[in-house]
Amino acid sequence: MLTVASTASLRVYVSEWENGRRPISARYAKILRALLGVTDDELTGRTEESSTVPAADGYDELMGRIDAARSVSLTMVETFMDQTELLRTMDRQLGAASLVDQMSAHLSTLEDALTFAVLPETRRPVARALAGAATLAAWQALDVGAVERAWRNYELGKRAAQEAEEPMYLAHATAEQAYVLCDAGRPSMAVELVRDAQRLGGKAMSPRLTAWLYAAEAEICARAGLHDECRQALEKAERHLPPGEEVRDPDMLSIFLNAGHLARWRGNALALIGNDDAVSNLYGALETADPTFIRASAGLRCDLAQAHVARGEYDQAQEHLRQARLVASRTGSVRHRRRIEQITQQL
Repeated sequence: MLTVASTASLRVYVSEWENGRRPISARYAKILRALLGVTDDELTGRTEESSTVPAADGYDELMGRIDAARSVSLTMVETFMDQTELLRTMDRQLGAASLVDQMSAHLSTLEDALTFAVLPETRRPVARALAGAATLAAWQALDVGAVERAWRNYELGKRAAQEAEEPMYLAHATAEQAYVLCDAGRPSMAVELVRDAQRLGGKAMSPRLTAWLYAAEAEICARAGLHDECRQALEKAERHLPPGEEVRDPDMLSIFLNAGHLARWRGNALALIGNDDAVSNLYGALETADPTFIRASAGLRCDLAQAHVARGEYDQAQEHLRQARLVASRTGSVRHRRRIEQITQQL
């Protein structure tokens, strides 16, 4: 129950509030906001003043934002995509911890552009850009341990991909979201989700994305203890991967996968199921690893440590864990630090 002044005192307060002689206390501000349906700025008069008659219910401002959204051209969308690519490169080399504010601002800009875009020819390109950016932001959030933010960003990416009518983007966001379930200790549910991602992509998927999805399925099956299904998924990934050294998918720039990357993925999955071939695969991947993939190198070192632990080679495992700790500290990766501690407990 709220206690307020008497009616006579309230009349004096209102007069003084209106004339600016008495500040509105937090207690009365809360009551007045509810009664008048205004914000704090509107209640205290801190709104932008204008010499013209204000528009009723903010329609002028709304239409201004809609008109501005109509001017979003393909060039502007390309600028959004370039900004996402820059953030992806910085994340790969420096880690996600230092990019949280930049990534949040980038997402907000894209969300605003989509919110006030009206017609499909404007909305779809912006939605496509948002799908890619939201999926990157989700992976970064997962890396720094912000798991709920990661989940919400994956959902945002999936909704944007659906609006953009881009099944490849939808499949990619859905498959990466499965890793949140894996890290949360629900690998069986994650297996179902990554397979659903393959269904969502359907015939629209490129060969490289198809191989990427099967490699993701193999890793998640390994974490779920599904050894045979892990091996089957690895075989499918190898069959679908295009030949050559090319690493990027021209239709899906967030996908990095060639024979070297797949060797690392195979080694990781085999290490998880205790297969002796894991070590040779992982050392092969280490020799050919792209030096610009700084954060990924911590994962590769963890994979090698896991493989050596499975063989009882604890000294080698300790050395790779030491290297992984250095990289994880440099990039601020909470996800890798957690994995390092999990492997350390097995020594």
